[in-house]
Amino acid sequence: MKRLIPQGEPPTHYRFSGLAALGLPHITTTRHFPGVSSPSEPTAPFTAQAQHALRAAGLDPARVSYARQVHGAEILQAPRGGGYAGAGDVLTTTERGVPLAIFTADCLAITLWDTIARVLAVAHVGWRGTVKGVTAAAVRAAVDAGARADQLHVAIAPSIGPCCYEIDEPVLQAFGRAYGRRAQAWLEPARDAHAMLDLWTANEALLADAGVDPRQIENPRLCTACHPDLLYSYRKGNRGRLVTVAALP
Repeated sequence: MKRLIPQGEPPTHYRFSGLAALGLPHITTTRHFPGVSSPSEPTAPFTAQAQHALRAAGLDPARVSYARQVHGAEILQAPRGGGYAGAGDVLTTTERGVPLAIFTADCLAITLWDTIARVLAVAHVGWRGTVKGVTAAAVRAAVDAGARADQLHVAIAPSIGPCCYEIDEPVLQAFGRAYGRRAQAWLEPARDAHAMLDLWTANEALLADAGVDPRQIENPRLCTACHPDLLYSYRKGNRGRLVTVAALP
């Protein structure tokens, strides 16, 4: 069974068992990981302590590529040497050893890897990005770089779950406009004009729509809001950031 593999005690970060078994250098951090800040060009998002931890995980901090995430569907090509890629929510690379980083505190960080075509993409996906089609955009970016959608191995990092993600009428209307009646499958009615949103199921469905094999989607369904001792949650008032980083071997 695919699962998160904790690293350290308490865990400073996790690895996805499926991606690890296939040999992808990667981590998804907890609140115990040192020295991470929200990315903003030209400020690097990792302190010296974080860089040391990345090296220990087989990731080169000198080549990490990151973006100013804007809750959209813009696709960015990571610079060959790493560094700031621009404003957007999808990063891609075909360069070995260039780590791609996505920062979250409730949103989904999605990693997409074609082990045969050697293409890597990562995406930042919240409710706005889901409505704007960022999940399909991430698959399309990987395919445009040479991947095949049905060859992608996908992992969804810890993020807010349907147990804790209450949305209001404007968000309900946005989902209705984007997906019509289909969106009802991702919603559980709550108090008046509110619902609980299942971003996990929504994005698994959208990945499958884009051609990803559902059997190759790894989602531990670990809710950030349910584990304040371990993870950061914007909804719970946390200002810290989790980061998911992966690089082509």
